[in-house]
Amino acid sequence: SPAGPAFGENLHRLQQLLDEVRAEDLHLAPRGPAAAAGAAPPVSYMHICETESFSMGVFLLRGGACIPLHDHPGMNGMLKVLYGTLRIACMDALPPAAGPRRRALFRSRQLYTPASPPCLLAPHTDNLHQIDAVDGPAAFLDILAPPYDPQHGRDCHYYRLLEAPGAEPPALPREVWLAETPQAADFWCGGEPYPGPRVCL
Repeated sequence: SPAGPAFGENLHRLQQLLDEVRAEDLHLAPRGPAAAAGAAPPVSYMHICETESFSMGVFLLRGGACIPLHDHPGMNGMLKVLYGTLRIACMDALPPAAGPRRRALFRSRQLYTPASPPCLLAPHTDNLHQIDAVDGPAAFLDILAPPYDPQHGRDCHYYRLLEAPGAEPPALPREVWLAETPQAADFWCGGEPYPGPRVCL
């Protein structure tokens, strides 16, 4: 619980542990371009485990695939790249919201590899983000706490950055406007069996 006295210490310890995880620990191997052939989904998910407190799984992205800009309402998250390279753009939601539009602080756009520390998100910091696979397929281990639960207000929303096309992007951080959008027609997530060690809780 973020309200607990040991939250900061536990978060740091989890970050250290996640930083040690490698693709081979989960019995995963990088996939080549041939894996992108056919009508396979651009993104696949390997479910590892889920409780009322957290969910854990692996996302696999085909080369050039994108998980569109989305949020994690009231949730903490941590992702660790297992193979490949991801470009992750992170934003903070800002009040007020104006109907389907909302203000945000575009904080960062960084590349992450297996050598990078985990990417962290919090309920009010870096909670909105977009994830792009760069230069080939990529995979990351994902932990969310608490997990998505629409009945408790933790549902995923997608957004589009409202900026003039072709404009040179100003320096970060900067304030931007976002428009809530339906899930993109070219984005969907398939399921795959998880081949790694069994998790017992």
